[in-house]
Amino acid sequence: MKSGVKNTPRRNMLRLIGCVALAGSLWSATVEAGEAWQPVTTVLHVNSNVSTGSDSIESLVAQARSYGIEAIILTDNFLLRFEYGLFPLPGLIRRTVTLPSVMSTGVDRYLEAIREANQRHPDVLLVPAVEVVPHYYWTGSLFGKDLTMHDAQKNILVVGLPSETDYKRLPVAGNYAAYEYGWLTVLWLSPVLLVGPAVWLLNRRVERKVKVGWTFMVVRTRQVGLGVALLIVAVLLLFNNYPFGRPPFDVYQAGNGLRPHQHLIHYVRDRGGLTVWSMPEARDSNRYSFGRLGVVTVKTDPYPEALLQTRDYTAFGAQYADTITMTDAGGVWDAALGEYIRGRRSSPVWGVGEAAYHGNGHAGKQLFDVETILWVKERTPAALLDAMAQGRMYSLLRSKEYGLILNEFALISEATGEPAISGQTLQAPASSPILVRLAVSSDDGRSRQTPVQVIRSGRPMKMGTESVPFTLTLRDMAPAGGEMSYYRLMIGKGDHTIVSNPIFVRGDSSPP
Repeated sequence: MKSGVKNTPRRNMLRLIGCVALAGSLWSATVEAGEAWQPVTTVLHVNSNVSTGSDSIESLVAQARSYGIEAIILTDNFLLRFEYGLFPLPGLIRRTVTLPSVMSTGVDRYLEAIREANQRHPDVLLVPAVEVVPHYYWTGSLFGKDLTMHDAQKNILVVGLPSETDYKRLPVAGNYAAYEYGWLTVLWLSPVLLVGPAVWLLNRRVERKVKVGWTFMVVRTRQVGLGVALLIVAVLLLFNNYPFGRPPFDVYQAGNGLRPHQHLIHYVRDRGGLTVWSMPEARDSNRYSFGRLGVVTVKTDPYPEALLQTRDYTAFGAQYADTITMTDAGGVWDAALGEYIRGRRSSPVWGVGEAAYHGNGHAGKQLFDVETILWVKERTPAALLDAMAQGRMYSLLRSKEYGLILNEFALISEATGEPAISGQTLQAPASSPILVRLAVSSDDGRSRQTPVQVIRSGRPMKMGTESVPFTLTLRDMAPAGGEMSYYRLMIGKGDHTIVSNPIFVRGDSSPP
């Protein structure tokens, strides 16, 4: 077993010490006496054998328990149905590839399995979610031997939808339940009109004279051939047009851009769910040979620009097992946060850790490699979702030997004593002194040097190296009245890094 991670009593005790330290610094922010923030070690983006993973839900729970993981946000693939059809009958002459998914299993069965697992294992919280393919599209052709499918991995994680119906109607590629019906439906059903003439032709008797010897006889025949031909045409067209609706966005058109993804984000937001841009800097490219038909390319290019070109999503993958530049000071994340503090975006963009876990050892991954630590006041699925929605969390890359712990990260107004933690906004008198406090340790208790960056509104405020465990207090000034700024952390390097979510501060020019 992973001895460096399996020592859960020590690991959880160190997290509890961090919780007590944070509670002490934020005592005035509690709502009720004795109420304090609790860290919940969570793994987000986990696939079970319901879809493309190899581990059962029971096995995932057992692994989580052995590693001291307290919650799993399951993100099984919602629907994996990809198809390509040939013009002019793409619905009839087509190849469809379908892989195991929540839809093929049944949304109701999937959600019920999670509910039952939560009842059997209350010590490990399971939160249902899905990974969706909002849209893919084709370019090229089989005959040109340059057929390419784009964006099949430009995925979004959908978390916390309240009902089975909301899941079943997700507007994603291949989901017939999300198809649109209107006047075109009448057109696609119009081949039914051929049935009448076909039946009439089959029953119609035609008289014609046939010469027999020296005489002529009148023979009555039916126009079976033409009637059967019309029936065949009607049936083929109906099969081609099924299910008599159209997807919100055509997979044979390349000009949809991010509109399908924005459409999905708004659908989820309007129903009370959360959306996460999944692994936006990951690259995916594969080529598949189909003999004489040539090679089909399936690729998804990195899409960091999606963070700036879409609105109203909850978060993005800020840490996962790949090279990430979006979280660098002054990078794409800071650009999105800058839009928020300048009033150009209605909500902040949060960062989460993505495990992209498909099974023990798959792609060299373990369940504990990437964690998201959520700060809650009660240990329930609803509280986890609220923490995620509000940004009260930090993400963590770790190894089996050790992981860093963010024991404290808070802003405190010197003038009022008011504190704030990640995801919150501190109201401080304009241009008054504020304190930035942070404390970091490691769950193996050993001392080691680690890089530390404190980023203020996209620019490094402090860069250096500290010896873990350490505590830092930095002094700064609140912004001018009506303006906002923010602070976030990047600590560590390589397989041992912490990326915090920002704490905002707003300058208050009103008199005390």
